[in-house]
Amino acid sequence: MRDVNKVFPKGKKPLEKKIGVLTCYDYMFARILEEAGVDSILVGDTLGVVVQGQTSTLPVTLDEMIYHAKAVRRGAPNTFITVDLPFLSYQVSLEDGIRSAGKVMKESGCDAVKFEGGGPEILELIYKLERIGIPVMGHIGLTPQSVNVFGGHKIQGKAEEDRVRLLNEAKGISDAGAFSVVFELIPSILAGEISSSIPIPTIGIGAGSSTDGQVLVLYDFLGLNKDFHPKFLKTYMDGRSGVFEAVKTYVQEVKEGIFPGPEHSH
Repeated sequence: MRDVNKVFPKGKKPLEKKIGVLTCYDYMFARILEEAGVDSILVGDTLGVVVQGQTSTLPVTLDEMIYHAKAVRRGAPNTFITVDLPFLSYQVSLEDGIRSAGKVMKESGCDAVKFEGGGPEILELIYKLERIGIPVMGHIGLTPQSVNVFGGHKIQGKAEEDRVRLLNEAKGISDAGAFSVVFELIPSILAGEISSSIPIPTIGIGAGSSTDGQVLVLYDFLGLNKDFHPKFLKTYMDGRSGVFEAVKTYVQEVKEGIFPGPEHSH
């Protein structure tokens, strides 16, 4: 059994060690992440963009999230896995949210769910899910499922009224019973202020270094998208060039009769 309190310790700030989270969507990468010692995996609805080629996360369905989460669980049986609830799987009603979260937990074998926002309806859903035994990770700041409201992927919390709103949302999410909360695209000073004001671990993406941990999208982290270079992203390898050159070499060797050689033949 994967203990949420061991991975996301509550009320122990500053943490002895910060929490390293990566997104993942398939079995093979999940195996690598677990073997490399990642603290936690997020099966994010970002799969709509980086796996499916959609322009946003909005088209992703609940069944698609479960499909990918099951593959990740098979690859990382010992890692704490959180799964995003996709757009309109929890916002319509409290009952829909409970039903969607329960379906994900039952069918994927994940350890927790994550969803966006900090309004009254979201706080009630967090409270209800916690009471029936479903751990919840919150998400505030730039919430991709609301990107059309924000007018694009813009930093949140610059204005004083937004700063106060985000502070209140984070406190509400914590008080409702969430075990952690993601801060996306908010100023680092504000992220530090909010993080120090709540007892649950905070995970940043584009929120500076004052959070209790970080999360990155795996394909961005590996440098697979040559067109995506936000300021907050650090790529840890030039994955695209490596794959590109490997494919070019393979095609050339096949055309020239170099592959397969005698050593590759029965």
